[in-house]
Formats: sequence, structure tokens, C-alpha cells
Amino acid sequence: MSAVLAGLFYAAAAVLVAGVAWRIRQYAGTPAPLKIPTTPAPTTTGGVALRMAREVVLFESLFKASLWTWLFGWTFHAGLALVLARHLRYFTDPVWGWVAFIQPFGVYAGFAMAAGLAGLWARRFLVDRVRYISTPSDHLMLALLLAIAATGLAMKYLAHTDVVAVKSFFLGLLVFQVRELPADPVLALHLGLVSALMLVFPFSKLLHAPGLFFSPGRNQVDNPRESRHLAEWAARLESK
Repeated sequence: MSAVLAGLFYAAAAVLVAGVAWRIRQYAGTPAPLKIPTTPAPTTTGGVALRMAREVVLFESLFKASLWTWLFGWTFHAGLALVLARHLRYFTDPVWGWVAFIQPFGVYAGFAMAAGLAGLWARRFLVDRVRYISTPSDHLMLALLLAIAATGLAMKYLAHTDVVAVKSFFLGLLVFQVRELPADPVLALHLGLVSALMLVFPFSKLLHAPGLFFSPGRNQVDNPRESRHLAEWAARLESK
């Protein structure tokens, strides 16, 4: 099992990095021929940076659009961020001070992550207009994320695993060594689900994470009168 999961993680990491890099290159190379910031929009570069920060950290536009969706979405993303930070202890030796500090909070973040996901999934069944546009892939992504959260919490509260051996396994992967994992079916399922998420991430709607930074409606300065906006192809034609 250790060898299989090690190979799966190497393959998933390669697909994740290469896939996300390829998609970001696509986003960066997509023409933006028009000045189309979502108004009211900042008129300075600093204002755009502040707007993006509020969008990334606080989900500002979602808060204005739907309070319940914002609550579930923000709870899930905040919990996920803290859970991911908590898991850095498996990849560092010695564990960084701030990672050790957040360990107790990371456990509660797992419950917040699961609650947020449950709310977002229920919304796709209970809200008519959302149910109408929901596709099987939307449900599968939510089910996958919720299963990852559930198996992670199960290992904490129901089927305890040897976290020292798990850390040794991942530290070994960093130096291309395959070390033994505990013979724990819940752990194997959890790691398999995480690998599946890494494999599908570059090809799913989850790419809104990096895609947000390339949205013309968010990253453009609202200065059409002060500065003429030219697409790259138009600038090349004008230079001739």
C-alpha cells in the first residue's frame, strides 16, 4: 500500500503542478480587448490590489450577492486554509512555530470545513435556480471534498492512526524514499481521495482559485478616459 500511494502522490503532484501552470499560462495569454472592470471599480492600481485582497480574503462580491452562500463558502474556504496550514506539520521537521501554534485550531477548522461544504451542497438541492444549473461534476466535487473532510475527522476522533509514521512517510516522499504507512483503511481512503482531488483540480471548476486573479472585471483599473486601453494585437497593428 505504501508503494502504491507513494506512486499515486508523485503522479498527482506532477499533474497538479503541470496542469495548474498550463491553465495559468492560458489565463495570462487570453486577450482582454475591452476595458470592462465591474463597477464601481477602483481608479488606481493600489485600489485594484486592495479590491483583490478583499475579494480573496472576505469574498466581498459574494457577500453582496447572497449572504447564505457567502456564509457557507467563506466558512468552507477559511476552514480549508487552516486545515492545509495545519497539515504542514507532516512536511516539516522541526515543525515551524506558527504551525505548532495553530494545531488545536486546525482541528475545529475541519468541522467548519465540513459544515460549509454541507451547506453548499444542500444549496444545490434546495434552491431551485441553483439546482437547475448544477451538473453531476458539481455534486461530485462537493462529495469528494466532503469525503476528504469526513475521513480526516474520522482519523482524529474514531479510528486513530499513527501520525508519526504518516509524517515519516511524507518526509520520505520529499527525498524520494518510500517509507511504511500504517495499515489503516481509513488513512488509505483519505490519502486516495486527496490524490484524486489533486488529479482533477486542474480540469475542474476549482480553478477559480487562481483564475480570480486573471478576471478582467476584477483586475482592471477603471481609467478609460485617462489611459487608452489597447489589446496586444491592436497595439501591434497601431505600431505598424
